[in-house]
Amino acid sequence: MNTESKAISLPEAQLMVDEWIKTIGVRYFSELTNMTILTEEVGELARIMARTYGDQSFKKSDQEHDLADEMADVLWVLICLANQTGIDLNQAFLNNVNKKTKRDQNRHQNNPKLK
Repeated sequence: MNTESKAISLPEAQLMVDEWIKTIGVRYFSELTNMTILTEEVGELARIMARTYGDQSFKKSDQEHDLADEMADVLWVLICLANQTGIDLNQAFLNNVNKKTKRDQNRHQNNPKLK
């Protein structure tokens, strides 16, 4: 599997994860297990965000933190769940952008809190 630094599309990412799971990971964990792992990974990301951009300080056990790696962990497990449940993340993302655009056409521009 070629993992040199390059831009990839969501469909390519989904194929890369699927190939890795089937050749190195043996099989997908169950959907429930992956949902739990996703929650754990989001928690690890949140811990780094709270300590880097929030008011908390790093503990000695948090010294080796990598924000990009934690975000990639979240993306990885999300892609696993998409693959397992037959979701085309590319199309789902495009649909989501369209939904938000229609729903929030003027909402944020008219929000005095954002001025």
